[in-house]
Amino acid sequence: MSNNFIEMIEPTPKINSKKCKVVSFLLWIFLQFSTYITTLTAWYIYDYFIAFFVLILSYIVIGIIRAKLRNSVIPLKQREYQYNDKGIADWYTARELCIEVKDDCDVITLQ
Repeated sequence: MSNNFIEMIEPTPKINSKKCKVVSFLLWIFLQFSTYITTLTAWYIYDYFIAFFVLILSYIVIGIIRAKLRNSVIPLKQREYQYNDKGIADWYTARELCIEVKDDCDVITLQ
């Protein structure tokens, strides 16, 4: 029996402030539904033939954006796990947009 264990994983960060929760929610809505919104808009404005190609193109573009967000904030040892759009939005919001300083941690300043 092999003892190949993955090191302790870091849980998805909890978002505390209301502003950060709203930003995470908007980012999640963007990642989840922007493909369909752009396709329906193209279908309404142009034609279903063009909407089909907009669907394919927006699926690729949103996939690239999702991968860039995921790889920029999730720790290296946890990238092999699958994350949904809500998890990616929470990680990105907590790590990049809403950096909160805890009261119990020591801050070292260089002088």
